[in-house]
Order: sequence, then C-alpha cells, then structure tokens
Amino acid sequence: MSFKSIKNKPSFKIATNIYVIILTVFVVWMLFFDENSYLTHREFNSEINELKSWINYHEKKIKKDKKTIQQLQDSLQLERYAREKYLMKKEDEDIYIIEFDTIKSNE
Repeated sequence: MSFKSIKNKPSFKIATNIYVIILTVFVVWMLFFDENSYLTHREFNSEINELKSWINYHEKKIKKDKKTIQQLQDSLQLERYAREKYLMKKEDEDIYIIEFDTIKSNE
C-alpha cells in the first residue's frame, strides 16, 4: 500500500484536517492536563463524598450527645451515669465489678 493510496482515503483526510487535529489536542488537554481536568474533578468528587459521610457521622454523634446531655439534667440519671461510666460510688458503698467470661471450657 503506497502513501498516495493512503492519502486518498477519506479517513486519512479527516484525521489530517487541521481543525480535527486542534480539536483532538484541545480535548486531550482538557481531559488530562488542565487544572480543571476530568481526573481532578473525579478526585474532588470522591473527597466531597468522604467529607459528606464524615459530616453525617458527626451529626449522628452530636444528636446522641445532645440526648445524653438532656438525660443528665436529671440528678438520678447523672448519678447512674457516673456510677456506670466512671465507677464512682458513695462514701459508704462498696462496688463489685463482675466480668462475664465468654469463653466456655469443654469440660
């Protein structure tokens, strides 16, 4: 196949058209090399999704903490919370911590 026969094909004429070449270079530049490229946008979108999940996690945690704070307004609940969470006791009390063994022996 000679160069003249390749040169006369319509696909070669389209591929060597100056406008097609410029458009191709432009599209490649915009997709991969530009500051606002497709790859950069994809990274930003994944970061946005991570931040949204982080925000949702902390919003749930804030709701839980607000509920706990509201419950601790009652003095009995505050005392119960202090006993369970921080192992506090009254002066005339003894505390016994019971731990359950979850491993069963085969005997």
